[in-house]
Amino acid sequence: MSHTVQIKTQVKSEAAVQAACRRLHLPPARHDTFQLYSESVTGLGIELPKWRYTVVADLRTGDLKFDHYGGRWGDQEHLDRFLQRYTIEAATIAARKQGHSVEEQKLRDGSVKLSIQLGGTA
Repeated sequence: MSHTVQIKTQVKSEAAVQAACRRLHLPPARHDTFQLYSESVTGLGIELPKWRYTVVADLRTGDLKFDHYGGRWGDQEHLDRFLQRYTIEAATIAARKQGHSVEEQKLRDGSVKLSIQLGGTA
């Protein structure tokens, strides 16, 4: 049986962040205090390509803090790609922890179809 879902992403899993960074060939995320344009933020820092400032995840709340000055200091596409990959990795990790298998298929429009087989046989 197939179900379509829409997910509002909260970034709460360090394992999924690190997996997304690896898959996107980004530097490993690291815990630190990072300077954005007008404030310092502590959390898990994600370095996106050609972004002036680090994207910082608060894993307790799932919120992201970043400053890209309306796209002038960082292309929204890079953040969107990271969030897509993060969501895929988080869903995959959760499904596998429950003993299910996961198959990933990239679609022509850039979206990704995840097929989760209950019980582990895809």
